[in-house]
Amino acid sequence: MSVRLYHVSDLHFGAEDQAALDWFAGCVRREAPDAVLMTGDLTQSARLGEFEAAAAWLESLAVPTTVEVGNHDLPVYNPLRRLFMPYRRYRTLEKLIERPIELAGVSIVPLRTTARVQLRLNWSKGYVAGDALAETLAAIAEVPAGDTVLVTAHHPLVDAGTRTEARTRGGTAALAALADAGAHAVLTGHVHDPFDIAHEVAGRSVRLIGAGTLSERVRATRPSFNEIRIADGKIETIAHMMDAPDRRL
Repeated sequence: MSVRLYHVSDLHFGAEDQAALDWFAGCVRREAPDAVLMTGDLTQSARLGEFEAAAAWLESLAVPTTVEVGNHDLPVYNPLRRLFMPYRRYRTLEKLIERPIELAGVSIVPLRTTARVQLRLNWSKGYVAGDALAETLAAIAEVPAGDTVLVTAHHPLVDAGTRTEARTRGGTAALAALADAGAHAVLTGHVHDPFDIAHEVAGRSVRLIGAGTLSERVRATRPSFNEIRIADGKIETIAHMMDAPDRRL
């Protein structure tokens, strides 16, 4: 049995590309993937109206959906809210959108790569905290034997040669720990360009798969999303580009 997933990221409601959102929603209606995996930056500035718009759009897809938090989903203009309630609005959306996803032979496990504060000037970059990694590793330990394990996060754990860098602190060690625990692929966003590379770590090959953006904040690639096909433990990634040919990654 095969599983087909749509991996989308960086909607950036508040700076969204409505034509790209409509295009993606049309693809979902026509093709009916088994699930949509959304890897962060649902909003541009974590404003309430942006979260409400993102929630309404995700609900309209009418397919099982998972969401992860991105750096833009933490308050930008309210330092007190960022320090003391950084994830409140995101978690409200998460509870509204997420439902249990049962996929034959595939398990989806989240990893948080954001932080309310960091000891560096650019807080948009990735950070894997020890408690976040421990939670993910514990979830992987509960996965049924033989499942293909996909870890979903916002920031690439190691940079993949894209125009934008993630510079994720703790990412290299986290990737080694995930590989040792049995993860087969890590799905991310943040850099706004798609990629799929095999990374050798801890004696295993782990796929690092990044999705593009459906916002106005494009980099080297048109608005895009990934289609991920999994059959017999093999993972195939196809980047679908708006108004451009598909690309096998």
